[in-house]
Amino acid sequence: MIQTIDLKKGMVFERGGKLLKVLQINHHKPGKGNTLMQMDIQDVRTGSIVHTTMRPSEKVEQVNVDKRNAQYLYDEGDSAVFMDLENYEQYTLSHDQLGDDRNYLVENMNITLNFVNGDIIGVELPTTVEMTVAQTEPMIKGATIDGGGKPATMNTGLVVNVPAFIKTGDKLIINTTDGSYKSRA
Repeated sequence: MIQTIDLKKGMVFERGGKLLKVLQINHHKPGKGNTLMQMDIQDVRTGSIVHTTMRPSEKVEQVNVDKRNAQYLYDEGDSAVFMDLENYEQYTLSHDQLGDDRNYLVENMNITLNFVNGDIIGVELPTTVEMTVAQTEPMIKGATIDGGGKPATMNTGLVVNVPAFIKTGDKLIINTTDGSYKSRA
């Protein structure tokens, strides 16, 4: 048993007979009263996402997650296919199970598959990934003064705010934890 204050993004716990994965977690201190934990959690089996609030001292049962190194191969309809790098076994995850992580999947990238009791529950991405800009507006002369940037659509469909000098076809390093631009590759 662990306290909810010790939960972090990506951790899996059991509550009410359900396996729940933490997608996002924030400590909230209202003007009066005690601190609360605001969380977006996903039911691992159904894929449904719920926003909930818990007390930091509340206890939950942490679930042991087995991790295996794998490689993303390709998309097949509304699912993604991965290959275990040790035994070459292939696994399929639906886009609903992957959630926002699917926007960062680039063919042949290495990831970590997470299993609970032999069932695949999700993936762990590397901290950064190299992606290609599929479409962005051309640079406007004099636009470098404000430094606000512009939106760019990556080859996976992810939209990232990038500096004005970035153009279509550039390779960029993108942070997978918050979807931000890091640098050119």
